[in-house]
Amino acid sequence: MADYELVIRARRAVTPGGIRPATVAIRDGKIAALAAFSDAPDAARVEELPGEQILLPGVVDTHVHVNEPGRTEWEGFATATRAAAEGGVTTLIDMPLNCLPPTTTASALRRKQPTARGGWVDVGFWGGAVPGNLGELAGLHRAGVFGFKAFLVDSGVPEFGHLGPGDLDAALAEIARLDALLIVHAEDAAVIASAPSPSTSPSGVGVEPRNAWP
Repeated sequence: MADYELVIRARRAVTPGGIRPATVAIRDGKIAALAAFSDAPDAARVEELPGEQILLPGVVDTHVHVNEPGRTEWEGFATATRAAAEGGVTTLIDMPLNCLPPTTTASALRRKQPTARGGWVDVGFWGGAVPGNLGELAGLHRAGVFGFKAFLVDSGVPEFGHLGPGDLDAALAEIARLDALLIVHAEDAAVIASAPSPSTSPSGVGVEPRNAWP
């Protein structure tokens, strides 16, 4: 029986030590060894990349809005994961908003998980921290979300509310207790409200877009 299921040899491989000729050995679907290009370990299958093609680790995209279920016509897991694979992304982490229901409860997560099965790449999930779901965070954490996402201003969809200062403090305390991660859209609503319109100059005088048709 061969030592490895697959060996990939490349004259240009991205390694911890930089780009160099290398041989990568795969066992049980995982990288098991990294060796010199001239090495030829016993394998069931050997692939050698032609010419100047580069062998590099798969990308992990931690910010993807797949929108399924509920708004699959915007983007579902079938097309999102295939596009990811085409671009060299081997894992994506799905954001908790734009789908219906949003991923703010463990039951919503359980409803979403089956829709991601059978895709082209591995998929993980963020949970949402929104007003009123403080008691749901522990259940989401136990169910396997990678962390939590929160907004401090309007998220753009009505079903995913934003946290006020008190809500944020409570969410931070609970997420720290869970030893979990919180990522935040950290805009200040007052600063945004006082910003000039994008159609005016800093002096307040209206400006014509440079690409406007005559």
